[in-house]
Formats: sequence, C-alpha cells, structure tokens
Amino acid sequence: MDPPLSFQLQPLPRPQQDVADRSAQIEGTRIEPRQWQRQLVQLLRARLVRPGCGGHDVLIHAGPGAGKTLGALLSFRQLQREGRLERFLVLCHRSSIARQWCQAAAGLGLELRSWDPQRAGAGGTLAAGAGAHGLLLSYQAAARHVDTLQKHWGGAGTGPWLAIADEVHHLGLDPEEPEAAAWGHAFSRLCAGATLRLGLTGTPFRADNLAFCAARRQVVREGDQLVEHIVPDLSVEPRRLIAAGDVRPLEFRFQDGWVDHGRPGPDGEGNGDTETSPLSAETRASWRARNLRRAIRLGDGGSIALRVLLGARRRLERLRPGHPGAGGLVIARDIAHARGLGQLLQEQGDAVLLVHSQHPDAADRLAAFRAGAADWLVSVDMCAEGFDAPRLRVVAYLTTVVTRSRFLQAITRAVRMDGERAGLEGIPREPSYVYAPADPLLIGYARGWSLSEPYLLRPRPATEGQPQPGGGTGAQVPLQAIDERVGSLLRVRGPELPPFLPGARRSA
Repeated sequence: MDPPLSFQLQPLPRPQQDVADRSAQIEGTRIEPRQWQRQLVQLLRARLVRPGCGGHDVLIHAGPGAGKTLGALLSFRQLQREGRLERFLVLCHRSSIARQWCQAAAGLGLELRSWDPQRAGAGGTLAAGAGAHGLLLSYQAAARHVDTLQKHWGGAGTGPWLAIADEVHHLGLDPEEPEAAAWGHAFSRLCAGATLRLGLTGTPFRADNLAFCAARRQVVREGDQLVEHIVPDLSVEPRRLIAAGDVRPLEFRFQDGWVDHGRPGPDGEGNGDTETSPLSAETRASWRARNLRRAIRLGDGGSIALRVLLGARRRLERLRPGHPGAGGLVIARDIAHARGLGQLLQEQGDAVLLVHSQHPDAADRLAAFRAGAADWLVSVDMCAEGFDAPRLRVVAYLTTVVTRSRFLQAITRAVRMDGERAGLEGIPREPSYVYAPADPLLIGYARGWSLSEPYLLRPRPATEGQPQPGGGTGAQVPLQAIDERVGSLLRVRGPELPPFLPGARRSA
C-alpha cells in the first residue's frame, strides 16, 4: 500500500472526546499538521518567549501545496490558546486569495472579518472585537487608508497580535522612492507595533533587487564586498514536498531552434541580409531577448512556438487515459497573442477558456476551468499566486517575461494534488510537464526550481545577462539530462530541433 499524504485526514472524535492541541477540525475531518507546520508553531513561540533572539520578523518560504495559509492559522490558534497572542491581521493582494483565507479560518473556528473601508468610515472601529479573532484587508486598501487603519488598529494597549503578510515578496521597500513601493511602506507603518510579523512566500526574492517586509537581512562578505542576504527563517523546499507526496514533480521540455533576424533592404522592405541566431546557445543579452520575442510568435519561420504548443497538446492527450480530467495552461504574452494560441488549440478540437485582466467574468472562467469546463486555459498574467487547479498537468510557457519569480509562479500551478488523485498514485507522484522555448534564462530557472537559494541584495540592480537576484543567468546550463534520480526531481531534456532545419538533431 502506498504511504498516505503527510497531511493526515482522520475521522472526528466523538463529541465528548477532546481534540489534541496539535490537531485541527475542518469540515468534518481532523487534520494532523505537517511537520513543518509544527516547526512554525515552535519558531513563533520561541520568538515570543525570547523576543530579542531573532526580532519580530519571521519569513517562511514554502512552495504551492505546502499549506502556508493553514500553517499560519494553526500557529495563531495554538498561540492564542496558550495566551501568547490575542488577535491577528492578514494582508494579501488578490480577492481570490482573501476568500481562501476566510474559508480556512472558518474551518478552524476562527472568525476572520474582511475590512470594508466604505463601511468603516471615519469613526468606524477596526478592532477585531465582538468575538472576531482577526481582520483581513488587501495591500491596496492598506496603502490607500493607512492613516485610518493606524488610528483604529495601532496595537498599542490592545494585547499581543500577529501580522501576516501573504506572498510577502510583493511588499518591496525602496528607501529612495517610497511611492514606488507603497504597499511595503504601508505595511511597515501599519504593522510596526505588531508583536510578530509573519511573511509567507513561495518565491522569496524579487527581480528589482529590493528588500521586502517581514524579512531579516544578514550581512555577508562576497569577495571584497559586504552584501546583504535575505534568508527564510523556515524553508519548505518543493523537493521536500515532492518526496512526501504532497505535490507533483515537474519535467521540462525545451524546444530549441534557429531564429532568423532579417534586415530591411535599401527600399525599406525585407530584402536585406538575414542573420541566424541559435536560441539556446545565444550569449548576447540583447539577442537573447530578441530571439525569445520572435520564438513565441506562431508565425515565426522556425516554428518554435508552434512546436511548443503542439508538444504540450500531445502530452496532455497522453495523460488523459490515466487522468481523465487533466487540463493544460498556456501562458501568453498579451491578449492578441492569447487569442491566436487559443484559436490554434480550438482548430485541433480542444475546448479553450481565455482569461485576462480585462475580462469582467475572469473569476468565473477560472472557477469553470477548475471544475473541468475546458481542456485548456489560455491566460495573460492571471494564473500565478492564488490560482489553484489540481487538474492542471501541462504548462506551455509562451511569454517574454523571464524573471525567475514569474516563471516559477507560472509553472508551479501544475504541482498541486487533490485527495482523489492522491489515492490513485504512488509516491513520488506522477509528474506534470512544462513546455517552453529553449531560452537560456528559463533553462537555468528550471534547473533550480525545487531548491531554495538566499536572495542576495546587490549594491546596484543587476542588469540583464548578469547574475539575477537569488539565482544565476543559466546561460551555461548544459542541455542534457541533468539527473534522472528521484532525489533531484528535475529532468531537462536536450533541445529538440525541427527536422527540416539545417543540422537538426533530436534528443531522446
């Protein structure tokens, strides 16, 4: 028999029986906290007992499917029972995430109220009060109404309280341009009096080289310079979750090829010389970016985007016999690009849902996809943090956004498990698949996606082609199978070139 999920689900005890302090009741079941969630309770308790040992900021790095929301709520509930905390404040950046917080809190018997600035008014109270345990608001609301919030939720004289920042890497701090990092400065002002500030993130780094809230900085020496690291107080790496069977491993398929760049002739038309650049082997930063812009176009002569999309589609077809409800996600560059990709899939007979920020019913479309309404979801910047669809098994990454955080947020949408599939699959779970052009940066990010690295704050922002914060450029990553062992949890196949291109080669 396969070992169970580390998230143990057990029947509730009889009403006259007590529930152990380390367990939680949710919707008719009792949940055994995972090991890292127990560690979080111990870490927060230690900070409360000895406040000077590590400050009041605690940063948790845990990937999708780890249970960050439940871990934070369980920690508050336990420490409240011990008389160490009285209330909590949750800040998040998406309405879909806010709903998840409210549902999880209600399941644990905690009342978490959403703050409405219209109803609060100038004299309205913001305290938890009247049986409520916590208050929930968005980063945007905190930035707009920070003065009102400070007035009514200052924390002074109201007992110890916990501030929770969900996806805390959004709370950048820029001392030179406070307005450019308004969310971070609002959180700092509002939560300065918190007994503890807990930051939760799946990507504990930023592309702009800024620090962020609820994260302590460590000074380290790099060569002849002193630089700062942001290192999580507790890190739950994806490879740990994969080994426990809580999430799926990922396998990557990068499509290589040659990209042609034509020059205009004397008449301004395309009669000039043509220069060809290898997608995976291009080391010039500006050419690498140009290559990717052209490679994701369906009409490009190298057919790279077409082969990425059709390869992803074939993979989903192969998964369907064993996972009938499996679905795919396409990350597009913009709305016009998304429509073209979606039309191609529809021409192949697939049902497609297109979602982007201008759709008034975007939330309904996302919910419909979760429920199995389409084969593919084609998205423009709508499927990152907060979007959970356990049926998702294939991701086609066809956008020019190549920051490490955005890439990891997109591909890890496909790692979640649901209870039904967990009972059908062994451990490690069956993999999900990522298809993308063979851009050197993306290949580098894929190699280390399941690992946690310190976020290095450099003296000045890194430029394109230099090492990125929290990781390397990836330009020197060999295009071959790096490691086939389960422990590494990563397979990067060699580049697969179209057979009609000169010198084409295929990998196994």
